[in-house]
Amino acid sequence: MSAISGACHCGAVRWTYPRRPDWLNQCNCSYCRRAGGLWAYADVQEISIDAAPDAAIRYSHGDRMLAFVSCATCGCTTHWESLNPEEHPRMAVNFAMADPADYAGVRIRHFDGADSWTYLD
Repeated sequence: MSAISGACHCGAVRWTYPRRPDWLNQCNCSYCRRAGGLWAYADVQEISIDAAPDAAIRYSHGDRMLAFVSCATCGCTTHWESLNPEEHPRMAVNFAMADPADYAGVRIRHFDGADSWTYLD
C-alpha cells in the first residue's frame, strides 16, 4: 500500500504517512486516552503535515519533550511533534484521523503510559 493520509474533522490540518504501519500504539496516559490517539511513528522527514500556520495549536505538559498538535477550529488532535527535533527526530500521527479501511487489520499495541511505561501485550 502506498502513503496513507488523515485529517482533522474540518480538514484544516492534514497529514500523510509514507506507508501502512506495522502496528499502531494506543496509550492510556492522561492525554492520549482523552485524545483517542492511535499513533504511528516515523522520522520527521517521512511525514508530511499540511496546515496553515495559524490552523493548529500546540500543547505540551509534563517533561515538555513533545507537543500535541490539534486543529484550532475543530479541536481534533492530529499528531505530536518533538520539541527538540535535532535530538529526537521522531513524531507520530493519529491514525484515528485516517479512513478506518486504510488501517484495517493493523495490530494495535496497548502502551501503559499512565503507570509502568511498558507495552501490555
